[in-house]
Amino acid sequence: MDGGHMQIGEVAARTELSLRTIRHYEETGLVVPSARSQGGFRLYTEADVARLLVIRRMKPLGFALEEMRELLAATDRLDSGGLTDAERAEVVERVRGFEEAARERVADLRTRLARAEEFAATLRDRLAGATAPADHA
Repeated sequence: MDGGHMQIGEVAARTELSLRTIRHYEETGLVVPSARSQGGFRLYTEADVARLLVIRRMKPLGFALEEMRELLAATDRLDSGGLTDAERAEVVERVRGFEEAARERVADLRTRLARAEEFAATLRDRLAGATAPADHA
């Protein structure tokens, strides 16, 4: 294997995604292997790994596949260069919208986590009270 390419197993280990998930993202066109080996194995680059990590970070925030595709297309355009000032401003604004949505979703998750922790604490307290020896006076 040349130093610039990785097989899917190494990519899975680095991204903490399953082989099945990586293949699904390939099928949906989110991440396409940069090359194939002579034996037909998928070969990925660091850029492919970075792309998978973006997707992995978006997933728990509830972004849909189409939203992931839109963000990746926007960042690809920014990375490719050659944009007019107006095009760059439009793409930056699109990415800014995703950043704002991510912040809102993170805040929502923090609220939900706090409520879940309160619930778990309530159950813990209830169990502690239920398992304490009864006071027979």
